Amino acid sequence: MLQDSFGRIHDYLRISLTDHCNFRCSYCMPVEEMEWMPSSKLMSKDEILNLAETFISLGVKKIRLTGGEPLVRKEFPEILERLASFPVELTLTTNGVLIDKHIENLKKAGVRSVNVSLDTLNREKFLKLTRRDQFDQVWNNILLLLQEDFRVKVNAVAIHGVIEEEICDFLKITEKLPLHVRFIEFMPFAGNHWQSKKVVTAAQMLELVKKDLEVIKLEDKKHDTAKKYQVPGFAGTFAFITTMSEHFCGECNRMRLTADGKIKNCLFGKEELDLLGALRKGEAVESLIRLAVSRKHAALGGQFSQDYLQANPDSIENRSMINIGG
Repeated sequence: MLQDSFGRIHDYLRISLTDHCNFRCSYCMPVEEMEWMPSSKLMSKDEILNLAETFISLGVKKIRLTGGEPLVRKEFPEILERLASFPVELTLTTNGVLIDKHIENLKKAGVRSVNVSLDTLNREKFLKLTRRDQFDQVWNNILLLLQEDFRVKVNAVAIHGVIEEEICDFLKITEKLPLHVRFIEFMPFAGNHWQSKKVVTAAQMLELVKKDLEVIKLEDKKHDTAKKYQVPGFAGTFAFITTMSEHFCGECNRMRLTADGKIKNCLFGKEELDLLGALRKGEAVESLIRLAVSRKHAALGGQFSQDYLQANPDSIENRSMINIGG
């Protein structure tokens, strides 16, 4: 069991399979030309499986595969197949563009829930945000996932000037489709030009929604990061991930393994321990994993206060989001 100094038990691991992505979303990666890590510094498929098995032996019950974009990794089918043999729930976060090429692999591995990042329902805005003209491919793959009975969560980063015009459009697609749309408050990372004025809070979004639609609050489960709602009679639901306006650190059970094999005990934490380096030296990594969890801060990586309006992005030490993993 992995327990931190605040009594939180950690049984959920997010593994970044690669720092590469086929999109170029500005909130995820710096606008400047990206330099990808050389393959020699990234975890091999066998190293990923070795570390995953170690985490599972320490009590991890759920693993989410992320990137970059995890589906661009050529060994994804093999990694997925081998992870599926472990006693752990597998899930995936993706931009959706390659889902049709891997749908059978996901079904065979027993993956039943997929998160798809989609920040707009407008093709022109999609091109501007991602710098890729692939909205139709992503949307068709979302429909494919639903057709194949996957539970599909659509993750939309709520950025001021973008989300306000579309939030009700997102909700209206849940009338007939059993999608679970989640609006994520804009968070600060290296190079993403975060400013507090770009944050649209859950309270502000809910106020916008209530001008057009009746909503009801749904029950949130332990460890949920999203506050869930539904329009009565609609097939799907919607939720807000309130990282900036109302953090949920008190029940956090998550750890992250970056593509270069560093353990991060918090999305916002600057501290990392090198599991891959230890593994390659033939050293036991269990003690490093326990040490990383024991050092976890009470909230927000110890980097800024609960009042996001006071956060200074220039003082936050962290990677860009694409180098952390979604």
